[in-house]
Formats: sequence, structure tokens, C-alpha cells
Amino acid sequence: MARDIDERKKRKALRKLRKAAALAEQGLGPPLSDWETQFLEEVEARIETYGSAFHDLDKGGSDEALSALQQVKLREIDKKARGKGKSSFKQKGTLARKSTPRVRQIDDDLELDPPESAPRPVQAPPIATPQLVSVRALKQAAAPSISAKASAKARPRLRVIDGGADKD
Repeated sequence: MARDIDERKKRKALRKLRKAAALAEQGLGPPLSDWETQFLEEVEARIETYGSAFHDLDKGGSDEALSALQQVKLREIDKKARGKGKSSFKQKGTLARKSTPRVRQIDDDLELDPPESAPRPVQAPPIATPQLVSVRALKQAAAPSISAKASAKARPRLRVIDGGADKD
């Protein structure tokens, strides 16, 4: 079932597809891959048959002949056919780097032979190896620090207050 697509948009999409295929045949740029030629042929056949080359409306407008991703791919194929290549993320304008970047060599600052009068670096003491200790030993070591008054303290008393939802 074909959607109602504006005839001008269908003609425009078909014109772009055919123009990209014709430019590719002229050989201005690198030849199109098998996938790209098959893409152009299948999209053109779908537009002629159904009026649109996609069915899922999440992928493009309901009145468009090509989905958003199909338009992007068609633009890439058109650039390739013209010999301009793919678009890149290079900076344009005055911010673009026109020369090689300046790189600091870290070896430039180092002296190869330290002077004789230079103090020798201090060596750190060796690190003690960890040892396993039982929890019981830790509790016994911490027990004398707890005051006798705190350990003799009784648990808090809980009281039941009459009333509430359970009472009939």
C-alpha cells in the first residue's frame, strides 16, 4: 500500500538517484561498489513501485520519498561519483592546523651524567609485608579500650503502647 507522497518529492529523489548513477558511469571518481550500485537500483525501483523507498515512519517523514539514512547514503554516493570523496571531520577555516604540531622532546631537559656533588636520592624504607589477623584477635585488642561503664550498660527497654489498628 503506497503512501501519499508529493509527486515533486518523488521526481526529485528519482532525479538524484539517476544523476548519481550517471555520474558514476562517467568515471570521474572511484568506481562504485556492488553494494552502492545495488542500493541505487533498489531504491529507484521502490520509489517507482510504492512512491517511497521506506515503510517505517520512524525513519523519515510520512511525505518523504527517502528515509533520512537513505538521503545521507545517496549524498555520499553522489560525492563519490563526482570524485569529491567522503566528508570528513576536519576543521575548516583559520582554526585548521596548517603545519605539523610542535612537540616537546622530554629528553632535551635531562642531563645524561649527574654531577658528582649532587645529593644522592633517599631510599624509602622497605614496605612491611601484610599479615593475616583473625577477627577474634582484633576484638580482643580493641576490648580494653572500651570503658567498663559502656559495656555494663543494659539494653534499652521497649514498651508497648495500648491502642492502634489491632485493637477491636
